[in-house]
Amino acid sequence: MQLRPEQLGNQLEKQLLPVYLVSGDETLLIQECCDLIRARARQAGCSERQLVHIGNKKSDWDALLHGASEMSLFAERKLIELRIPSGKPGADGSKALAAYLDMASGDDVLLVVAGKIDKQSQNSKWYKALDKAGATVQVWPIKSSELPRWMQQRLHAAGLQIDTDALQLLCERVEGNLLAAVQEIEKLKLLATDNHISVDTVTAAVADNARYNVFGLADSALSGDASASLRMLHGLRGEGTEPTVALWALAREIRTLYDARTDCDKGSSPQQALGARRVWKSRMAVMQSALSRHSSDSLADLIQQAALTDGSIKGYADGNPWDRLERLVTSLCRV
Repeated sequence: MQLRPEQLGNQLEKQLLPVYLVSGDETLLIQECCDLIRARARQAGCSERQLVHIGNKKSDWDALLHGASEMSLFAERKLIELRIPSGKPGADGSKALAAYLDMASGDDVLLVVAGKIDKQSQNSKWYKALDKAGATVQVWPIKSSELPRWMQQRLHAAGLQIDTDALQLLCERVEGNLLAAVQEIEKLKLLATDNHISVDTVTAAVADNARYNVFGLADSALSGDASASLRMLHGLRGEGTEPTVALWALAREIRTLYDARTDCDKGSSPQQALGARRVWKSRMAVMQSALSRHSSDSLADLIQQAALTDGSIKGYADGNPWDRLERLVTSLCRV
């Protein structure tokens, strides 16, 4: 059964399926989908949760099968959460998933959380088997043209009304970073008068966080100012900002730069490459500055660093997340 993220809540109210696959690269929406499934599983009696992270070892898949065959000592049902960051289980994973579906009793719930799954993988046997046994939820990034409507829905759900020009300013501020968008909405709830958001309200929210904010951090790093960027990063940490928010403010720009650099290497101009990725005109200068400093190889290395930082935040890679963020910022600022 294929579901859109907005359909998942209604489906869970009707029935808790034995298998869910949630895939994509939009962290916030994936997290919200998984939270809905976890909450429904707890409500249905899955009081135990087993986490299996898939790396490059066959033994990782053995842990999945062991969890399927092991009787819980503390709960009648359990939630087995399987994480596949690459989105590709490979030959060993395909066999293990098929074996799990054959041996599973149906009492436990399997939640597979995967990275972006391409079209070829969607036609594979393992993907179709999971879809047949339960539900697959593909999470797509919110396009810049869709962001105003998405923000309007979020604000309305929070009980807020917003002026058109204020909504445009807010969308320009978050620039597709949904984690940051949710933070801004929470801030606006505190600043709003009579649940109404005006341009002045949004401006006040910007000014309130003007000293150390994730957008300023990203722009400073893109421009190559390592000293100011690290100072902002330390400020964010001191203010209690989650490292996930700082990471995705940086990772989003790095991915855009990598794709743009690939086009430039094929003959496109920087303006054409960045414009094709809907980079705002107000940010074209800092993006071009970073693009001029980095090659495809250095940007690929930055993507790898971001993945390791994400792993340290989620607990499946070593290192302190903030230390890794420092290295990521310094590398992005490199000349």
